This record gives sequence, structure tokens and C-alpha cells, in this order.
Amino acid sequence: MATSSHRPTGEPHDITTHLMDQAMGHLFSAALRTAAHYRIADHLSEGPRTVEQLAAATDTHAPHLRRVLRYLATRGIFREDAAGAYQLTPAARPLRTDAPDSLHTAVMMMTDELFLRTSAGLPESVRHGGASFERLFGAPFFEHLQSDPVARQLLDDGMSSLSSPVDDAVAAAYPFPETGTVVDIGGGRGGLLRAALRRHPQLTGVLFDQAPPLTHHLLDGDELKGRWRTQEGDFFVSVPEGGDVYVLKHVLHDWPDEACRRILRTCHRAMATGSRLLVIDCVLPQGNAPHFGKTMDVAMMAVVDGQERTAEEFATLLSAGGFRLTRVLSTSAFPSIVEAVAE
Repeated sequence: MATSSHRPTGEPHDITTHLMDQAMGHLFSAALRTAAHYRIADHLSEGPRTVEQLAAATDTHAPHLRRVLRYLATRGIFREDAAGAYQLTPAARPLRTDAPDSLHTAVMMMTDELFLRTSAGLPESVRHGGASFERLFGAPFFEHLQSDPVARQLLDDGMSSLSSPVDDAVAAAYPFPETGTVVDIGGGRGGLLRAALRRHPQLTGVLFDQAPPLTHHLLDGDELKGRWRTQEGDFFVSVPEGGDVYVLKHVLHDWPDEACRRILRTCHRAMATGSRLLVIDCVLPQGNAPHFGKTMDVAMMAVVDGQERTAEEFATLLSAGGFRLTRVLSTSAFPSIVEAVAE
């Protein structure tokens, strides 16, 4: 009787090639960074160009550039046409620095040596617990940023780029009240607050964070004049009082549970009973299906000893901080909106 060679659904036929391709994923990150570094997408904004033309425009070595672009094209980043010229694809367009939804600085941040070295240290993180970043750089991530202004600028620029499409998606998905005050805790440069205030002309807002991101906030302009203020502070100590809706976007995933409970208790002290808290983070699904949150979860583990969470984990965490989870709303971007009420 013949032996069955049945493979599970979705399993690649050539397991060796598939596994080795995954093992060499760091090369894809390096190739993507190379294209972003030389702003290849910018040079293709007017239409297809040959590798020789791109090399001349970027002062690079044409044969090597061709090989990098050929590799990227296998993943949908750029496309070579029948004439041998390269052109933008939907996945490559956000690499343009002038694109409304540009992810150029986010890609430069995510592929920086700061994070590549941290990822390479993941085995030690798994062995000992804690963040591999701290073992490699001698200080926790946020403490390191205070002594490295270049890294701080890289993070602020990259997070602003990554946040832009998320901010619009959250503002569109959540029914913010028509009046009242939104307090954006750890809100960075204020992209989400700006998006919410634009959609609701009677809302006011408070952008609360440390000094570096506040220095470059995005709230200036006649459209929002008189409807916002910034406040510098530490969300482990206190946050502004008197808000109707409090927002923690990409904050709790930076911290382990005990630190999150401290942040939530600080927020709770400032909030009236019945006021709402919005946690904007990935909500992890059950099962083996791919989800960007599962990628982010490992990144958070390595960099800051943080984590992404399931809805059940959020409910437990929020309850410990004095909140009751009321619903989870999906958005058109990768994070969800976890809504809770102060009790």
C-alpha cells in the first residue's frame, strides 16, 4: 500500500526552502531599509525608471541595486516590468516621503540597528525574562532615550509616521462625544487628539506627555485654535483631571502588568465615575492565524518587556485598575479600541 504524502492545508510543499526563507528574514528588513535609505520610492513617483537611472539618481552601484530591488519585488515591494524598469506598487507607495500616509520614517525606525540588535538578543530574553534591550544597552529603553537624543528623535519621528493612519482610523471608528474634553495620556505629538478634534468641532482636548514629543506637537493651526492645551508630566504620578474621555494609545503595551496597573490607577484617580477610558492597542485573537499583534507582542517583549493582550487579559487588567471593560471595537488599522468605564 502506498504511503500517504498528504500535507496539512497551507503547508508549503518545499519545507526546507520555506524554513530557510523565514530564517533569512533579516535580509528582507535590510533590503527594505536600503530602499528607504536611498528613497527609491521618491525616485519612482513620476513613473517607472531603469535600475541604471535609479543608480545614477541615488549614487549607488547599479548591479547591486538591481539585486536588492529584484528581491523586494518578490514580496510585492516594487515591480519590474517587461522592459526591465521598476515601478511603484501599492505596498511601496507608503515608502514615499511625500505620501500623505508615508511610513518612510516608521520603516527607518523599525529597521534601525537599535531594534535589530535587540531582536538578535531575543534568545537571552526568553532564557532570563525581561527585555533583551536592557541587557544589550545597559538601561531600560525609555531611560536610554533620555540620554540618547538621536534615538529619541528616531522614535518620535517613526512613531508619528506609524501613528498617522492609526489616528484617522480610531477617530473614524469611535463615537467620541460632540462636546466635552478628551485627555490623551502619553499622546506623543498629538496625532490622535488632532484627528478627534477635527471630526468633532465642539470637543476640546489635553495632550499629556513628556517634554520631547510635546515640543513637536501637531495641534497648531487655525482649525483647532483655542480648543487644546498641552501638559507635561509622568503618567505614573498623575494625569490631568476633569476629562470626559481619557485615551491610552500604544501606552499599555509598553509595560508589564504591574506597571500597567499603576498607570490605570493614576488615570482612575483623575476620572469621575462613569467617565470613559479608551485603550488603543492590538487585541490578540485566539488560534494560529497570522495577526500583526502577535508580531508586535514579540517586539514589545524584546524592547521594553511589554506585551500585547487578549480581550480577556485586558478585562482583568482594567478591573484591577478600577475599570469595567464595556466593549472592543475594531478599526481599519491594526489596533482595536478597548472601551472601559471608571467605577
